Amino acid sequence: MAGAGAFGRNHLRVVRELEAAGADAAGRGVALVAAVDPDAARAEEAAKQYGVPVYATIDELLNADLKLDAACVAVPTVKHHEVAAALLDAGLDLLVEKPLAANLKEADDLIECAERGGRIVQPGHLERFNPAVLAVEPKLMRPMFFEAHRLSVFTPRALDVDVVLDLMIHDLDIVLTFANSAVREVRAVGLPILSPKVDIANVRVEFESGCVANFTASRVSTERVRKLRFFEPRQYVSIDYARRGVLVIRVEDRGVSGVSGVSGLAPGFAFDKPVVTAGEPLKLEILSFLDSVRTRREPKVTAWQGRAALELALTIQATMAAHAERAGLKDFFAPGA
Repeated sequence: MAGAGAFGRNHLRVVRELEAAGADAAGRGVALVAAVDPDAARAEEAAKQYGVPVYATIDELLNADLKLDAACVAVPTVKHHEVAAALLDAGLDLLVEKPLAANLKEADDLIECAERGGRIVQPGHLERFNPAVLAVEPKLMRPMFFEAHRLSVFTPRALDVDVVLDLMIHDLDIVLTFANSAVREVRAVGLPILSPKVDIANVRVEFESGCVANFTASRVSTERVRKLRFFEPRQYVSIDYARRGVLVIRVEDRGVSGVSGVSGLAPGFAFDKPVVTAGEPLKLEILSFLDSVRTRREPKVTAWQGRAALELALTIQATMAAHAERAGLKDFFAPGA
C-alpha cells in the first residue's frame, strides 16, 4: 500500500478486512504485507493499527524483498507517476487512485510501462463500483442528456489539485462510459473560493452523438450531494451515489402504473426503483482489481479509460482558464495560481 493518508487508510482497512475473511471457495485470498508513507506520524499510526512494516520510501519497500504481487497507490496526484512507475518496473500490478496521473504525458508513460511489462493498471474510479451504477449500467439504452451534481463541504485534503481532478472526475468517467461517444465541445467556468485552485466549477460537454452533459462540482458547499440524472428514450433515471439508490420514471402508453404512494406524478408516467445489491464501492473495486490480477483479465476500469477521463478533465481546466482570461477574472485568482 503506497500512501497512508486519508484515503490510503481506507484501502488499508478494506484489504485487512478481506484478509481477515480468509480465502474464498477457490482458495483465493489476499494478505496486507506492508505500506509506504514518508510522514513519520502517519507511518507510525498505520504500523500500530495494522501490524505491518511501513517504509518511508518505495525504494525501501522494494529493497525489503517482500515478494509482492500487487499494490494500491493512494499518494498525492503529483506523485502518482513517480510511485506507480517504480512499482511497475518492479513487476507489480497496480490500483492507482484517480486521476491516473497529473498530466497526459505521465499517463501515457504509465500505460506504456504496463503494456510493455504485461502489468495491470486499474485507475481508482470508485463510482464505477457504486452499487447504484452497477444496477443501472446493464440497462442503459441511449442517454442523451446528463446532469451531474457533486458538492462537498470544504476540507483541507486533496488541495494539490482543483475541484475538477478532485471531485468532478468521478462524474466525467461515468458519463464518458455511459455516453460512449467522443467529445465534440467543452464549455466551462470555474473559480477559486477558499484555496488557490478552482473550488467550484460548472461544465457543459457536447458529444459527437448529440448527447449533452452538464456538470457542477463544488468543494465549498454547505451540503454533501452526489447525484447523476440522465434522460433516455421514454425514461428518466436518477442515481444517488451517496444513498446508493436508483429511481426510474418511464413514459407509459397505458397511463399510471406502479406509483402507489408517489405524489405529484402525472398520469402517463410509471415509477420504479430497481433492485440495488448492497456493497461498499471500495471493497467491490479492490475485489475486482484482485480478480484481474489473478485471472489476467482486463480490469473493469482500464488505464485507457482513466486516461480519457484525465484528458477531458485537463480540457475542462484549459477551458476554464480561457474563460477566466476573457471575463477578466484575475482578481479571483491568487498570484501564480
